[in-house]
Amino acid sequence: MDNRPNHTFDFDTPADRRGSGSYKWDSDPDPEVIPLWVADMDFRTAPCVIEALRRRVDHGVFGYTLVGDDYYEALTRWFADRHGYRFDREQVIYTSGVVPAISAIIKALAKEGEGVIVQTPVYNCFFSSIRNNGCRVVEAPLRREELPDGRFTYRMDFEALERAAAGPGNTLMLLCNPANPAGRAWTADELRRVAEICGRNGVRVVSDEIHCELTIGDNRYTPYGPIDPRAVVCLSPSKAFNTAGLQIANIICPDSDVKALVDKAININEVCDVNPFGVEGLKAAYSPEGALWLEALKAYITDNYEFTLSFLAEELPYLKLSLLEATYLPWLDVSSLGIPSETMEEWLKENAKVWVNCGEMYGSGGYLRINIACPRRQLAEGLKRLAAGLKQLKRQ
Repeated sequence: MDNRPNHTFDFDTPADRRGSGSYKWDSDPDPEVIPLWVADMDFRTAPCVIEALRRRVDHGVFGYTLVGDDYYEALTRWFADRHGYRFDREQVIYTSGVVPAISAIIKALAKEGEGVIVQTPVYNCFFSSIRNNGCRVVEAPLRREELPDGRFTYRMDFEALERAAAGPGNTLMLLCNPANPAGRAWTADELRRVAEICGRNGVRVVSDEIHCELTIGDNRYTPYGPIDPRAVVCLSPSKAFNTAGLQIANIICPDSDVKALVDKAININEVCDVNPFGVEGLKAAYSPEGALWLEALKAYITDNYEFTLSFLAEELPYLKLSLLEATYLPWLDVSSLGIPSETMEEWLKENAKVWVNCGEMYGSGGYLRINIACPRRQLAEGLKRLAAGLKQLKRQ
C-alpha cells in the first residue's frame, strides 16, 4: 500500500551519516552494523527547515538568542490550527529539550523521596529523570491485550493507576502521549480517565508529547492539556522533523504558580538558553510548508510499518508485533525465545550486524524496539538481518 500524498519529497535516498558525529551511527565503530535503535530518523528534515537554517548560517553571527514574537506565534498557531490545542505565549517556557524539561519539572514539583508514577513499558529517560532528582519510580504497568489479527496492543490499567495515585507520597505522574514504546495514540476517553483519577488523588500529570505529530494511518493525537488544566505539557518538533540536535522544546504551564516553580528549576538546571538554530528550525517546521512535508513523512512511515508487519509475519510468524498507532517504533515480542532481550540486543549487534533496543530499557523484558524511520531499502536489509539472527538464536 502506498499512503504517500501527492507532494514530492524524497525519503528513499539515504543520507550518509556515518562519520558525521551521529550518535545513532557512530556509537558503534563497526561500519557493518545497521542501526535501528535510538529514536532518531534517517531522513533529511523538511526542505523549509534546511532553507531557514541556511539563511541563519549565511548571517554569520551566532550570539546569544532572543526568542521573539514570531516564535510564539508559530508555536501557538500550529497547535491551535492543527490539533485544537490552544494556549497563550505567557504559558510557555522554552528550553533545550524534553528530557531536560522533565527533569526540571520533577525538581520543581516533587520533593526528594516522593513517588512519580509511570506506565510501563515507557521511555527509558523517565526512570533516570525520576531517580536523578531523588524521587521514587512508581510503576502502574499498562495491560497487554491480544488482537484478533495476531498483533497485540496495550490498554491503560486504571485499577493499577488508581492504586498508584492513592499511594502515600506519590505526587506526580509522567504520561507518555503518544506512548513510546507501547505505540498507542491515547484516546480522549482514556486521557479523561487519567485526569479524573489523578485529580481526585492530588497527583499532577506531566505529559511528554514529543511524538504527537507521528500518528500512523488514520489515528489521531489527542492533546492532554485541554483535558486537564492542571497538567504540565512538554512539546518539541524534534521527533517529527528529525531536529533533536537543534535542541529546542517548550513547556506549557497554564497555572502561573506552577510555571514560576518550573521556570526557576529550568534556571537552576541551566537549561534556560537556546540556540538560534533551534528557534529558526521550529518556526520553519511549524509552517504550511512544514505541514506538507510532515504529511508525506507520516505516509512513508505508515508504509514502512505495513512493510515491517508483512515481512515479520512471513519470516518470523511465531513472534508477535505490536499494533502501531503512533511513533515509528514498533515493539516486537521475543519472549518465546527464552533469552533476555538485553542479551539479545548485544548478540544481534555483534553477530547479525543489526542494532535494536532491548525491552529492559523500558521496564519490560522480552521485547525488542525497532526504529523503522529510514529509507525502505535500509529497513529491508535491517529486518532481513534481524530475522536471520533471531532464527539462529531460536535454533541454539
